[in-house]
Amino acid sequence: MAESTTAARLTVAWKGIRRGAAQVDAATPAERDRAVDALRAFAILGVVLGHWLVTALVADGDGTGLRTASPLHDMPWLAPISWVFQTLAVFFLVGGHVATRGYASARKRGTTYGQWLRSRLSRLFKPVAAVLTLWTVAAVLLLLSGTELDTIHTLLKLALSPLWFLLVFAALTAVTPLLLRLHPLWPLAVVLHVDLVRFGLGGPDWLGWVNLAAGWLVPFTLGAAWTRGELERRRAGWILLTSGATVTAALIAWAGYPASMVGVPGAGVSNLNPPTLAAVTFGLAQCGLALLLREPLRRAMRRPLAWAAVALLNLSAMTIFLWHQTALMATTATALTAGHLPGLHTAPDNLTWVAARIAWLPVFAAALAVCWATFRTYEQGPRRPRGHASRVIRTHRSHESRKTKAENHA
Repeated sequence: MAESTTAARLTVAWKGIRRGAAQVDAATPAERDRAVDALRAFAILGVVLGHWLVTALVADGDGTGLRTASPLHDMPWLAPISWVFQTLAVFFLVGGHVATRGYASARKRGTTYGQWLRSRLSRLFKPVAAVLTLWTVAAVLLLLSGTELDTIHTLLKLALSPLWFLLVFAALTAVTPLLLRLHPLWPLAVVLHVDLVRFGLGGPDWLGWVNLAAGWLVPFTLGAAWTRGELERRRAGWILLTSGATVTAALIAWAGYPASMVGVPGAGVSNLNPPTLAAVTFGLAQCGLALLLREPLRRAMRRPLAWAAVALLNLSAMTIFLWHQTALMATTATALTAGHLPGLHTAPDNLTWVAARIAWLPVFAAALAVCWATFRTYEQGPRRPRGHASRVIRTHRSHESRKTKAENHA
């Protein structure tokens, strides 16, 4: 009897999910390019999963402190993991496409630059206030409790590291009017020359930070080229994919660039902080693959369940991005009371750690769900007493309304 009751409840729940997904699908304008939302969703998930897989907080022997480590340090042959999950170039590609398309539409309707920029950045930065407030309070409490300064620094660095991305993205968004016609080869040339001076001629390391803007300008301006219709042919995607992958492989094999596309603690050179030529050419390959996947994604997004999942993820993209590291650290700190657990507090130096870390991913996801439920209103606005599907539809329609006023969500 209990089993039949449970089965009946699951059936009712599944029907409700399908009904809600169908409503979200029906509420979406026919002209919306769903592949754009799908690519953004995959980019966010890639970053989150990548951080959860390669970021370790190792407990000291006495259990009083935590330090960062990475399985890529002791097992460098796992570098291909970073090739799959370092998806920031795709996010900048989509961001450049949406920003230039939105600005062009706003200009046609007479919307001022200031109005357009405020609408673009408001939803981007509102969730940041909650992160900064919580971690300011947390840092003060940790100091008062006598926690080691090195541990506090480690936690704050991980928690606030996503903010660098938002600052760069916001800066590029702010100069979108100047990028409408900029060819991606120009910022790519800057990256090339910076690396030649830095690595080939023994230039100062600080020069590499020029690439923080120039490196991400490359996929952002590719997004602008997408808006101009210059990347519609599949040939463009294949050229970017093959040339980017070939050059990246050559740089790793013969120019001494690291194979990992993320930073590795203790490594002499990072491909990401700041971006190197290898990271940028790898991003070109990713962008090429993303362009090739547009049509398959458009077909896949015709399925109501798939589209509803992508739409919901996009509505919470900044909340998920900003809080995923906090979810990891909260899980790690809470579980420390049970001892040094494998895959969580132990050194990431063998495949046993990797297997254990994969087993922890659902726990990280549950902690992130708690963060999402607590802080999502900073991104989506206050919750109203209506059904879940209705909230998704209402919020989705709200974003569509902003889109018609050149106020696309970031």
